[in-house]
Amino acid sequence: MRVELIRAWPRGFERVEVELPEGSTVSDALELAEWPREVAVAVFGVRVAHEATLAPGDRVEVLRPLQVDPKDARRLRAAAKSARPG
Repeated sequence: MRVELIRAWPRGFERVEVELPEGSTVSDALELAEWPREVAVAVFGVRVAHEATLAPGDRVEVLRPLQVDPKDARRLRAAAKSARPG
């Protein structure tokens, strides 16, 4: 079966397709692509464990760690907006 792996950065991405036997896991796909396995992953946007079994055509997405907590980012934007004149 063929699955797609995606990992993205702020200004680019990397996409790899791999061919795996039926019953393969996310960890198997990462290993075949020679990508780090100590990362969080999702299949079609839903976070899964590395032991999750893949289906033909699945898209495995490598999740980057958050650089800023979303709550902190909202607070910073609100503070900057209230500090603007006008």
